[in-house]
Amino acid sequence: MISLIVGKKGSGKTKKLIEMVNNAVVDAKGNIICIEKESKLTHDINYRARLIDTDRFSIFGYGEFFGFLCGICAGDYDITDIFVDATLRIGGRDYSELTEFMKKVDRLGQLTDTDFVFTVSASADELPPEIFEFCKEI
Repeated sequence: MISLIVGKKGSGKTKKLIEMVNNAVVDAKGNIICIEKESKLTHDINYRARLIDTDRFSIFGYGEFFGFLCGICAGDYDITDIFVDATLRIGGRDYSELTEFMKKVDRLGQLTDTDFVFTVSASADELPPEIFEFCKEI
């Protein structure tokens, strides 16, 4: 399952994501991963969640990002949830590419039984309606 936290910059998306990560760690039946663009959440995320900075691995663009997510899932079969902050800053602002990326992530989530949550700095009406066929807004 893919969940999207959408809203303009400054609308509290990251704060909501942090709360979700920390709650997931408490209730976890597996490993929790939090991915961010820059190393900013170190002191906000519970130490039991694995925090990964995409800048450290030079990840940019949806192709690289999807390969990165596949590698994470392939390396640890116990992951139950992956949370991603700043999705558009990692992959880019092309909404059609975002939609194709989310289709692939949806298949990855089904294959690995992993739930994904992404923050997206855009309002829901800016995103292609097709994206909500396999992603839910929270």
